[in-house]
Amino acid sequence: MKISVVIPVLNEQAIIADSIDRAWKSGAFEVIIADGGSEDDTVATARSGNCQLIISETGRASQMNAGANVASGDVLLFVHADNWLVAGGCDQVRDALKQASCGWGGFRQRIEGRSVLFRWIELGNSLRCQWQSLVYGDQGFFVRRSLFESLGGFPDLPLMEDFELSRRLASQSRPVLLPGPIHVSARRWQATGVIRQTLRNWRISAAYRLGVSADRLAKWYDA
Repeated sequence: MKISVVIPVLNEQAIIADSIDRAWKSGAFEVIIADGGSEDDTVATARSGNCQLIISETGRASQMNAGANVASGDVLLFVHADNWLVAGGCDQVRDALKQASCGWGGFRQRIEGRSVLFRWIELGNSLRCQWQSLVYGDQGFFVRRSLFESLGGFPDLPLMEDFELSRRLASQSRPVLLPGPIHVSARRWQATGVIRQTLRNWRISAAYRLGVSADRLAKWYDA
């Protein structure tokens, strides 16, 4: 079973080389970097690495869809540039997908920080997957290529594209939560504060459920 790892990037020159290396160590069949118009040395660094580089319109959904379009694997695994899957993690996906009933899912997280609040966030995100059938991008979103294509890929949204695709996938089957872990950089929490960033994430999720547009939410997220 061939797993294509797709990594959307924008101005990630400091970590892109490690992202590529860790994707290979996870057991990828191929590694695709989808750049959204970086203005630093991300593209040059990626070109010198062992990956397939494509240039896409800016926007995580557009970049991930562009990466999926050139992928040749049976399974698509979308990983954020500052996340990395445990070595051999792709074998967990292969084992799970041996069951015909399994079509998509994610991984348990390990946020790279010592705060007990991170442990609670990890638990909450796992429960969200199990109880609400929602997999977010920082959980390592994997899906059978045929299923992904049948739903038209990620919706063209500036934010919440993973939430929306999860809802569409959940109408057909429940996600599988694999042990992983997928390691998650704590840099956004560290930049804005753990509690403040977590409350912001909850606010955005709740607002989207209540019908606030993704365009408006994207402005909140970047504020």
